[in-house]
Amino acid sequence: MPPDGRRIDPYTVGVASLAWFELIGFLLGLLFGSFLNVCIVRVPQGESVVSPGSRCVGCGHAVRWFDNVPVVSWFILRGRCRDCGMGIPWRYPAVEAATGLWFAFAGWRMWEVWHPPAGVLHSFLPFWTLQTVGLAGLGFLLIGLLVIDWKTQRLPDALTLPGIAGGLFMVCLQAIFLDPGEDQITFVSKHLRLSSPGSFAARGNVFLTGPEALIFGRLAAVCGAALLLLLIRWGYKALRGRDGLGLGDVKMLAMVAAFLGFWPAMLTLFLGTMLASAYGVAEMVRGRAGALTRLPLGSFLGLGGLVTAVFGGGIIAWYRGLL
Repeated sequence: MPPDGRRIDPYTVGVASLAWFELIGFLLGLLFGSFLNVCIVRVPQGESVVSPGSRCVGCGHAVRWFDNVPVVSWFILRGRCRDCGMGIPWRYPAVEAATGLWFAFAGWRMWEVWHPPAGVLHSFLPFWTLQTVGLAGLGFLLIGLLVIDWKTQRLPDALTLPGIAGGLFMVCLQAIFLDPGEDQITFVSKHLRLSSPGSFAARGNVFLTGPEALIFGRLAAVCGAALLLLLIRWGYKALRGRDGLGLGDVKMLAMVAAFLGFWPAMLTLFLGTMLASAYGVAEMVRGRAGALTRLPLGSFLGLGGLVTAVFGGGIIAWYRGLL
């Protein structure tokens, strides 16, 4: 109780601290979203994302610092360049706002990590903190790839390959903070069994330690997801005599597997395929597409990956319950 005798409502304090986590996440997301717009424009063209600074694509004038405030400046300028009046696509504030909202969601997840329910071990704090940071990074990459593929039908290696490496790096960092015996795989009665989280007592001969199981399992997830799409790509080409799936899609799904694991990557593939199919059918009904029209599958994989990152755990658990 404070010195003046007033009582502090823990619910009010919790809501206030949550709001701060979300606000900080949102503001950081706006900044990252502004940088992501630069990547979306320059990466497909092989240009540097560092220099030169932001410029109008019409007149070439450098964007003034006060005209480069995420979202706000676009509305103040009414979507037009201050110097030449050329229109600025609505995509710019949309990407910034989407990234801000994603980072706000990550801020909410971070608040949950730092305010565990009573009885939950605090020793898992670094592990789940790193996972939340990885979640923010995955969303950043997926939003960028989603927009780039929609605009250019390309998924640049400059984003997918570092994304795979970054996801695996985060997993390696998480493995450092596993407690002794956690997630290890042991031989028990001639069967392999994964030790329950927080269990430190060995129940049989150790087959893989927790860090080994986590890292090797995620490497296997990346290879398995990539191999699956490669088999689909090779099979389609053998049957139809032409490519029906780009290698960029293969690398993008492998990136999702690097951050989330194999089954979340499969859910991403399922959702992305369903969304792409629905979009393709709608375009055919409107007479704007045919049977051979190429669709930006990466954009729909991006949407599927974002949905999976938020709801994937519950969806997969529900599906397993059906089995």
